[in-house]
Amino acid sequence: MVKFYQHVFNYDYQWQNVTLAFWLRYPNPFASHVLSVDVLDRHVDEHGVLKTTRLVLKKGKVPKWFPQSLVKNSEAFVIEESEVDPKNKTMITRTKNLNHVRVMQVEETQIFKQHDKNPDWTSCKTEARIVSKFGWGMTGRIEGFGQSTFIANAAKARKGMTHILQMIREKQSPFYTPTN
Repeated sequence: MVKFYQHVFNYDYQWQNVTLAFWLRYPNPFASHVLSVDVLDRHVDEHGVLKTTRLVLKKGKVPKWFPQSLVKNSEAFVIEESEVDPKNKTMITRTKNLNHVRVMQVEETQIFKQHDKNPDWTSCKTEARIVSKFGWGMTGRIEGFGQSTFIANAAKARKGMTHILQMIREKQSPFYTPTN
């Protein structure tokens, strides 16, 4: 069995600010589970698309009902691949965990694009696929836990992005004066 998640959210910010916030989103008060982010590769292709591969280290939680001896370390490495197309105002990101994949694999795709009806907004479509190959009669329970955790973390991620976007807006405001 596989669990899916899909959600569309509109940011009340222009596409260029949302994509900037994506790169600046760590650290933020809603992402204490993110321990580190490292760029592995970044280049602009022949079509002017920025392609980036990053390695993210995240701290996870193992549910109390799961045998603790089976997962010694709840930290997970996540590979993130992104494509930013400034001409078409789209950014596509794909992430998946690299370890603990037998217990649970989470694959996420996000598409950020200028809103169809309001150019001052950015639409973000998130899709996720949660799969467990653990067996032992626990597959459905693990996938359900993964789905509910993903939904909660996606809400925190939107709050984190909004936090960074508000900081960007304040710094762009003509009335903003630095406190330093």
